[in-house]
Amino acid sequence: MFIDRAKIIVVSGAGGDGMVSFRREKYVPRGGPSGGDGGKGGSVFIKANSDLNTLINFRRHRKFAAKAGANGGAKEMFGKNAEDVFVEVPLGTMVYDNKTGELLADMTQNGQEALIVKGGHGGRGNSHFATSAVRAPLYAEKGEPGEEKELRLELKVLADVGLLGFPSVGKSSLIRKVSGAKPEVAAYHFTTLNPILGVVNLDYERSFVMADIPGLIEGASQGTGLGDEFLRHVERTKVLIHVLDAAGSEGRDPLNDFHIINNELELYSPELRQKKQIVAANKTDLIDDPKRLEELKEAIEKEGYDFYPICTLSGEGTRPLMEAVWKLLQEIPDVSFESPEKAIVYEANKQEFEIECKNDVYYIKGKRVEKLVGMTDFEDYVSLRRFDRAWRFMGLDKLLRKAGCQEGDTVNLYGVEFTWSENHSEEE
Repeated sequence: MFIDRAKIIVVSGAGGDGMVSFRREKYVPRGGPSGGDGGKGGSVFIKANSDLNTLINFRRHRKFAAKAGANGGAKEMFGKNAEDVFVEVPLGTMVYDNKTGELLADMTQNGQEALIVKGGHGGRGNSHFATSAVRAPLYAEKGEPGEEKELRLELKVLADVGLLGFPSVGKSSLIRKVSGAKPEVAAYHFTTLNPILGVVNLDYERSFVMADIPGLIEGASQGTGLGDEFLRHVERTKVLIHVLDAAGSEGRDPLNDFHIINNELELYSPELRQKKQIVAANKTDLIDDPKRLEELKEAIEKEGYDFYPICTLSGEGTRPLMEAVWKLLQEIPDVSFESPEKAIVYEANKQEFEIECKNDVYYIKGKRVEKLVGMTDFEDYVSLRRFDRAWRFMGLDKLLRKAGCQEGDTVNLYGVEFTWSENHSEEE
């Protein structure tokens, strides 16, 4: 089954907590802090795999979560880092943040990896906080929390050449004839319900990928038939072969069909309409009057298109058509993609802090604030003092004052609420 859209949830692991411990060795009379650091949480990557060609694996498996890092141990032993999780997708998959609609990664190269949610750092053990004034710190950091995102995956087939045309004009027959692809062929509309990929080998050194795009009829750009589902699959092709039923065996005028399909391309995407097209006039064996083929050829060439009569039943004319396609592929530059080959996505939000007032409660959001809250033990006095210093360093008092916050108002930081004061903040 061909599935080209999916939604998944990815969750990175939290960092392990730092350890509070002290040395108890026989020949170390004064001992000292020896708490180790927590391990790093696992990250979640999207990875392109050329062996996959559909998103069907995500129909039942929708959540991918990495494990948390292990807590630190005594004797300055570090907690174990958690393993990263790799979510494999087909080439041509575009990864969007479903909440914001932002394009996070465009998976166009086999083996390409994109970091989507980053694992939390491990908290530091109390051995890091010993000073000349505080030689036996009773404080250790908690691990940094992980992240969670809902992703929208959209697959756009990667092919050099796309086949266009009404149903039953012979697109599937053409790709069967010139490649190893074996789509079903029958004399009824919408035989092909999925994009079909085939590799055309002209000789040992020359080959290209061809895609049969189904479901194009009048109104396809607005959702008639299957067009709105599959028109986007030709956006990444370099050359389009427009297949026509030159004999009019379906009772339609081939020239009118040509104009209808091109109009749908224009309505869907003006850039798509500008792609180089070659016209393949199929079913020439059914034409009773050669003059009809000559008139069609003259009309098509008058509009600036190369015209190749073919017969997919016998294979006549298909070789010159493929040679012409190969020549065009060498002349046309590669399709440019919307993101680089290697994508690393993390903390895409440019705004550092966001303050919003709802029902007289001021909510502060931001990556640094979320990290600070997640790594603070609010039941520990020393930890609270560190929190207060970080709060002032980030200038949150000034931002709250600017947002209209007054003495005694409630401030919420990711579920932790405070009563705000000009001089200090008290946890509720």
